[in-house]
Amino acid sequence: MTDILFVKPVLPRAGALVLPLAEGFRLDGLARQADEATGGAIARGLEAAGFKGKKGQATTLWAPGGHLSRVVAVGLGPAGGGTAAAEAAGGAALPAIASEVEATVAAEALDAAGAASFALALRLRAYRFDRYRTKESAEDKPKLLRVTIATPDVAAAQAAHAPLAAIAHGVALTRDLVSEPPNVLFPESFAERCRPLEKLGVTVEIMGPDEMQKLGFGALLGVAMGSAREARMVVMQWNGGTPGEAPVAFIGKGVTFDTGGISIKPAGGMEDMKFDMGGGGAVIGAMAAIAGRKARANVVGLVGMVENMPSHTAQRPGDVVTTASGQTVEIINTDAEGRLVLADVIWYAQHRFRPKLMVDLATLTGAIIVALGHEHAGLYSNDDTLAAQLTEAGKAVGETLWRMPLGDAYDKGLKSDIADMKNVAGRPGGSSAAACFIQRFVDIKDGHVPWAHLDIAGTAWATKDSATVPKGASGYGVRLLDRLVAAHYEE
Repeated sequence: MTDILFVKPVLPRAGALVLPLAEGFRLDGLARQADEATGGAIARGLEAAGFKGKKGQATTLWAPGGHLSRVVAVGLGPAGGGTAAAEAAGGAALPAIASEVEATVAAEALDAAGAASFALALRLRAYRFDRYRTKESAEDKPKLLRVTIATPDVAAAQAAHAPLAAIAHGVALTRDLVSEPPNVLFPESFAERCRPLEKLGVTVEIMGPDEMQKLGFGALLGVAMGSAREARMVVMQWNGGTPGEAPVAFIGKGVTFDTGGISIKPAGGMEDMKFDMGGGGAVIGAMAAIAGRKARANVVGLVGMVENMPSHTAQRPGDVVTTASGQTVEIINTDAEGRLVLADVIWYAQHRFRPKLMVDLATLTGAIIVALGHEHAGLYSNDDTLAAQLTEAGKAVGETLWRMPLGDAYDKGLKSDIADMKNVAGRPGGSSAAACFIQRFVDIKDGHVPWAHLDIAGTAWATKDSATVPKGASGYGVRLLDRLVAAHYEE
């Protein structure tokens, strides 16, 4: 799909017609005109199919007449479902029209925000990562080139859609990054993929091993020791708010491939570890979305980028590393590497930027998948207000969170006999212990820093299609972070 247009309602002469209809619907406007042009075939077809307008319901009527190739009715659910219902309907419509060249959406039943959300869902569901497909048949390739959204208030719908288009771009960017194979996306190339954000007004700073060594990043650089690929840290700054005001800080884990290091993972499923940089990818996509819609806020995004490999130079279980905070860590398991990357980057972020809050995102633990499956990301926080804001934002955009516990019961397992802490505390409560480890590096001595850790190991990759997320890289976190800023931290 290459284009979405908003136009005044006019009955199309060809192609597909999409009818978003609420429960208890009547065929009005373009829907009524199309029904009349087809001799009542649409009304009869919907009745025969048992279409009731329930949320997510979709019914296709083939060749109803009147030069239309098909009519697709999608349910909005009870009247007043708002933008969430429109988004669900848009996601349901896309698969039914993907084989058409063009389609028209009779969006008269939707207000401007609803029409914009319907269009957003089309963009999100239509995503495909096909860069490496060289022999795909014409039948398997998407054909949809243009969708026309017919709405009474074109200007209002266009205005409502503009920021959503920026968000869709951010989600697509994250999905691209997470989908890339690890021989293409490694720390150096991952960092360079941030450069295009400069065209959106984002300041992009890339640091290599020498700079990080001077900063004392012993934990992050320790993870990178076994790889021939040099580590990177990217710092992205969007200054859309009051000059000098403390920014919101987002920090991402960017492990471009995780073998587990010397504590090597089992071979089965290891190919999935290309998306161990999903947290970093989400931060980059969120920065693109926030800058793309010109958010009136100061936001910084930082991503630590490493590859975790086994080799004769790799970090060993039993090693002790010194972090940027000066705290020492005994390495018990080299597969618990993401928290080491975050430890240094989080410390740096708070001491350089003095942010008003910090949120880190990481595909951190398999334990969170055991606890929450693929339905929610785990939320850990030292601040009830921030936790509530994130939960609310996630619910609003369909990127849901479930708050998990912190506390001494989990933290005490990190005690080391020879260093300040160990990097693991055993299998029970593993995700909470990992969050407690990260919390040890949240420390501004002159005040409380609201902080949240999002363990997105179960949500960064979708194993099946949903309304706005096709199977594959989900882009989870982009819309969540953007919504957090928009709802609570813009001027």
